[in-house]
Amino acid sequence: MPHHEADANKISLVLELLTEHGFDRLAEAIQILLNEAMLIERSDYLNAAPYERAESRRGYANGFKPKRVASRVGELELRIPQVREAAEGGERFYPNALERGERGERALKLAIAEMYIGGVSTRRVQRVTEELCGLKITSPQVSRATQLLDEEISSWRSRPIGACPYLVLDARYKKVRIGGSVVTAAVLVAMAVREDGKRSIVGVSVATSEAEVHWREFLQSLVLRGLHGVRLFTSDDHPGIKAALASVFPGVAWQRCQCHMQRNAQSYVSKIVMKKDVAEDLRSIFNAPTMADADQIIKTIVVKYQDSEPRVAAWIEENIHEGLAVFQSPASHRRRLRTSNAVERLSKEIKRRTRVAGLFPNEAALLRLVTALAMEVSEDWEAGGQYLTMEQA
Repeated sequence: MPHHEADANKISLVLELLTEHGFDRLAEAIQILLNEAMLIERSDYLNAAPYERAESRRGYANGFKPKRVASRVGELELRIPQVREAAEGGERFYPNALERGERGERALKLAIAEMYIGGVSTRRVQRVTEELCGLKITSPQVSRATQLLDEEISSWRSRPIGACPYLVLDARYKKVRIGGSVVTAAVLVAMAVREDGKRSIVGVSVATSEAEVHWREFLQSLVLRGLHGVRLFTSDDHPGIKAALASVFPGVAWQRCQCHMQRNAQSYVSKIVMKKDVAEDLRSIFNAPTMADADQIIKTIVVKYQDSEPRVAAWIEENIHEGLAVFQSPASHRRRLRTSNAVERLSKEIKRRTRVAGLFPNEAALLRLVTALAMEVSEDWEAGGQYLTMEQA
């Protein structure tokens, strides 16, 4: 049966354009070829050439619908062939060539989103897409493209958690525009060591501060997702965290990050020459083999600094036991639970990849980016080996 064949005049025109103008008229040549390819595809779909009478005809040509498509060679003015179906409820016609183009367009948007997630600034995204794809992408388009990730990200952020013996809490700060003002927002992160001994980022949130109400809402959201069986929390001593933990997880042990404690202690040392000695003495407490040994070392150190550094001695007496809750855990677990360094890799990724963004347009944009980074890091951890050998717990 004779079907629609390519128009020889149009093929000649394409060859003439390419021969005389080369790449300068490539977009126009592609436009002609695509329009002609869609006509041929419509004839094949109808099982009849234009104006042909055929019993096997599946429908009738019904004009064209104009469509502008951005492509790697420039913007194309396409004429999409329309079909009036012979029977209701049948398969709808849509050109495969254009469908592939739309998939490519969606893939490009996802790539732009991934570039943004990968730490490429909006201005650089615009330059790259113009140079490589022939497309001029605006800032709003980049922002809309990142929203394609929202469904997957939202699903990950609300996934069930389950039993996690250990949790490490941390916060980082980033500038966000809220209500016309620039504020410093807190990125709240919860890392868990699961029953299988592997690490996992179980929660990420963005709040206007580390106030108790924000940490409490964050922790409650983890409980609603099934978090249970926590034996120890590790974090710095921010009052918001401490109050929220006491409210949501009363009775669960809390370990104050020993790295933060070292830094805090240094601010109480009056003589620079004494800073190294104080740091070493604190390490001797943290590295004690048992809690009883740690208590004995504390008494000795307090006496040592009673006269020379009385503020240090008072600080140790008042604060040091907050950093010793880890002694309740197996000896093989202590070194990795006594600080919040377990989330340091994620913190570095957040710092590195958000540096190019500088100021985020809203909280949602910051949350989208940080969650995507958390997903990457968490998936690596979950696919890797054990962080702790839980058989010893």
